[in-house]
Amino acid sequence: MTTGPQRLQYLEAMGLTAWVARYALPNARPTPACDWELPEAPAAEAPGERLHALLEEAREAPAPAPAEAEPPRAARQARPGMARALLGEAPVDKTAVAPEPAAPEAQASGEALRFAFQVACLEGRWLLVLAGERAPEPVELKLLANLLRAAGIAAPLPVFQPFRWPLQEGLAVHEPREEAREGLRAFIDGTRRRGWSPERLLLFGSEPALDEVLGLEGERCLLLELPAWRGPALGELAESAAAKRELLPRLLDLGEAWREAAEEAPDEG
Repeated sequence: MTTGPQRLQYLEAMGLTAWVARYALPNARPTPACDWELPEAPAAEAPGERLHALLEEAREAPAPAPAEAEPPRAARQARPGMARALLGEAPVDKTAVAPEPAAPEAQASGEALRFAFQVACLEGRWLLVLAGERAPEPVELKLLANLLRAAGIAAPLPVFQPFRWPLQEGLAVHEPREEAREGLRAFIDGTRRRGWSPERLLLFGSEPALDEVLGLEGERCLLLELPAWRGPALGELAESAAAKRELLPRLLDLGEAWREAAEEAPDEG
């Protein structure tokens, strides 16, 4: 179940600011109250259940100290044997050793998945994701622009923005992967308000936690339900001429996919 702080975290990922009132303004209309379901009254215990409870209390009670005189009959407590007889149970062997109850398992909060990336969107259609928390250097941005130009993609290079998960520290985590996926999906959904309409994912570099959240399988991103393409990190490409030559055929395939998508796009004019 999504808690209040987690809900605020998803809203922050979408770029929505949640305002919480600190003071009640004079003469302000009261906030509509939620309808809470009242707990049902517990059902009355049947006589048999009361006898069972009495039997359990007798088992757990410490042995009484020996007394000189027997207490009056009216003050005697019900003996376990009598309670078992009323319940139709067989007498318990007092020589048998009862097993110790198992200690309850501690439900500790899980550890959140941690990942970061830089993201931009080519003409609002293709997501450009650079794995890692570090912002791209100017030389890396120039290299990326040259790679896209070599692929035949003449779109201007957009501005990258960072994303980091978790957005807030100290929140209870119950399902780390699912919560991270919901947060990333909320972030991408929030970018649609700025005109983004992702049709494909281009990922440069690798980060294990990010790969797990995106759910990359072959040429598909399962989380975003988009075609996916992965290349080496820009820093690696900047230092290796062989890596750039090896990447060129795949860049040409990207250019072809870009032109086909442009031809299929509806004419806005």
